[in-house]
Amino acid sequence: MTICVDPDWWQTLFDETYLTTDARSVCNEELTRREVDVFCKLIPLRIEHSILDLCGGHGRHTMELCRRGYGHCTVLDFSEPLLKIGAQCAQKHNYQVNFIQADARETRLKSERFDHVLILGNSLGYVPDQVSDQRILREAYRLLKSQGWLLVDVTDGQAVKAHFTPNAWHEINSDVVVCRHREICNNIVYAREMVLNKQCGLIRDKTYCIRMYEPQTVGPLIENSGFENVTVHTRFSPQQCQGDVGFMNHRMITTAQKP
Repeated sequence: MTICVDPDWWQTLFDETYLTTDARSVCNEELTRREVDVFCKLIPLRIEHSILDLCGGHGRHTMELCRRGYGHCTVLDFSEPLLKIGAQCAQKHNYQVNFIQADARETRLKSERFDHVLILGNSLGYVPDQVSDQRILREAYRLLKSQGWLLVDVTDGQAVKAHFTPNAWHEINSDVVVCRHREICNNIVYAREMVLNKQCGLIRDKTYCIRMYEPQTVGPLIENSGFENVTVHTRFSPQQCQGDVGFMNHRMITTAQKP
């Protein structure tokens, strides 16, 4: 391995720069609509239901749910910058969304508070040890009401390995270039990301890692957290832009229910 990663990388990476480097995915309203279309078909969302967007960042999926009339939404994330941006957007559109800054492994929220918990956009696998993902899932279980639904959206590790490229870059606009170098070891992708401004020079040089799950491993992980009726849906590829979009395509969606 030539890429060294701080286990707590996820505590500092997700900020305004992240919204620029990943804008093709996380700031793409049409993509978000396509994703929410699928989510709404897979679990029985109702207008009166309470919904938790766990590890929800600036709440792009929650904003789309609000636009469709779902009025009992909460976004929880560790990133204060993203939560602030999300709260400003919700206020602009007069959406009544509760934004909470907390660690998804221990939210300190009341048990059995939500009808649905959504973990979207590859928000599992950030911490190198798999125990942390289990803790997040068990926290989701605790927060769900009986008969409530969990929906987890992560990259399909099999597809990533089949299409893996160690180096990728793309231009965000006429000034900014994002370059990434990646390595795979023991089902974890390690990456170094450099963001360059053609006029000002280096904006960011950070490393991160993401644990990859495959259809045969994500189901048992969720079952071991106490869930039933676990179903893994593969070949979810909502991206329609050209080029390397990292982990935001070739995904799989898992649905499960709390007894």
